[in-house]
Amino acid sequence: MVKTERELTGLGVSPGVRIGKAFVYNPVRMNGVEKKTADNPSQEIERLRQAKAKCQEELQALIAHTQNTLGEEKAVILKGQISFLQDPTFYPPMEKRIEKEQCTAESAVYEVVNQIAGLFEKMANEYMRERAADVRDVGNRLYALLSGAEGNQLSDIQEQVILVADDLTPSDTVQLNKNLVLGFVTKIGGKTSHTAILANSLGIAAILGLGDGIEHIGHGDPLIIDGSTGQCLVNPTPETKEAYEGRIEREEAERTLLAAYARREAVTLDGFRIELAANIGTVEEASSLLSQGAEAVGLYRTEFLFMEQSRMPDEETQYRAYKAVAEAMQGRPVVIRTLDIGGDKELPYLDLPKEMNPFLGYRAIRLCLDRKELLLTQLRAILRAGVHGTVKIMFPMISGLQEWRHAKSVYEEAREQLISEGTPIAANVELGIMVEIPSAALLASSFAKEVDFFSIGTNDLVQYTVAVDRMNEKVSYLYDYFHPAVIRLIKNVIDASNLHGKWTGMCGSMAGDPMAAPLLLGLGLHEWSMSASSLSKVKKVVTGLEKIACTELAERILELDTAEEVRQTLEAFHQSLAAAQG
Repeated sequence: MVKTERELTGLGVSPGVRIGKAFVYNPVRMNGVEKKTADNPSQEIERLRQAKAKCQEELQALIAHTQNTLGEEKAVILKGQISFLQDPTFYPPMEKRIEKEQCTAESAVYEVVNQIAGLFEKMANEYMRERAADVRDVGNRLYALLSGAEGNQLSDIQEQVILVADDLTPSDTVQLNKNLVLGFVTKIGGKTSHTAILANSLGIAAILGLGDGIEHIGHGDPLIIDGSTGQCLVNPTPETKEAYEGRIEREEAERTLLAAYARREAVTLDGFRIELAANIGTVEEASSLLSQGAEAVGLYRTEFLFMEQSRMPDEETQYRAYKAVAEAMQGRPVVIRTLDIGGDKELPYLDLPKEMNPFLGYRAIRLCLDRKELLLTQLRAILRAGVHGTVKIMFPMISGLQEWRHAKSVYEEAREQLISEGTPIAANVELGIMVEIPSAALLASSFAKEVDFFSIGTNDLVQYTVAVDRMNEKVSYLYDYFHPAVIRLIKNVIDASNLHGKWTGMCGSMAGDPMAAPLLLGLGLHEWSMSASSLSKVKKVVTGLEKIACTELAERILELDTAEEVRQTLEAFHQSLAAAQG
């Protein structure tokens, strides 16, 4: 039966047109399996043996396919999982537990897997700690076969697909293989969720918030997604597919054109130079930043290093990651944000309490100051890594001077510890705060006397200023960084830094929006940090601007009353530029 083309619409959060087959992600997880007594233990052992045989069969098929498509190196991971099934310390204890405790096969798998994975997680060697994830993956496969639960894992993706899921956690997104996952669509999510931010950083086309429409997508269905418009076409007709293939060709041509700007400095027509930096979440992203035209890392989101681990990363693990980023940037500045966990980012091993309003709760600097050892360890690692480049430290979610001073005192303690130990550390490290709470923006003149720099996080600043949950699609129309109140707060921060000889950067989504470029230039923003994919687009705009004209534009915009008026004024300005440039 020929399936009818269906159009679904969500929030386009990471640009790009992609065509591919749907991979409906429905992971099976062993979460709190209840221990049950078996009526017939011998029968449970037989069930377990059959599940083991089937699991080996599935993994062998995956290994063969992986060797043919991705090479031997990638297949080694799956071979390691088969080796666990054959290990005398892994499978036999499951059968013994059934015999001794008269429990079900599911209970035996759950308890043995948790026990062995826990042992790996406590090991000092990082390679061995990472094996815990393989143990749990094999355990989930066995559990799925025993329980009859239908599901799959990200490791099952062995060809190019478009990932379809109810939701993707940031830690899921970090694991995505860019060579295989062309793009993804989810049922829930907002434009500034960290999953959206990561998709941009990784250069993966993405649509979030498709809602119940996602139920119309079946595993293997042909899909077309447009990460700019939020359009998702299920079972497209040949004519539709041909039209979108033309769009992809035009995108490629545009990318080629923009690539030339990566090698240019961001200098206006009247000679004003700005610093364009990149936001990153992983060490791997840093390796290509210089070739993409980044002059610095304006925001290193260290929480993703923590989210990739099954336990708290120790000082040595953190040091190696920060050192790698510093070295990749070859002496250029790297602004490292201390752990910003909470809100839509969770760390299971921290055992954080459930909150009614996590975005306003126990998160970021509040959590780190309460659990001082966590912050102290991170600051020690950053100071050590600073020897290998130019690092700067930024504290998130600062609402008042008392928090800032407390955070700085922990920094001083970390510094004194390392000096007394004779450990080489970076000298003259700049310390700044992320301005994302209106109270910090309003107190900018007081902060500017003590901090070395500001970095404006517009994603949260908008959320807190206009009281809009940035994850809620129902009120997303109110979420707008062109709101006059937000613009005036930005101006207040920049003016305060200028008055005291400091600098202000911006690391929120607004910095990477070409539409906003003339306004930010006119307001006097010193450093703009964005996803690497936006660098050339913003450079293209900036190199066609005049600073003096943008300053006049900003003055006019500061007198406007609504976000709609601001947007219309900016659109008119861009149109006049285009007309003047022919």
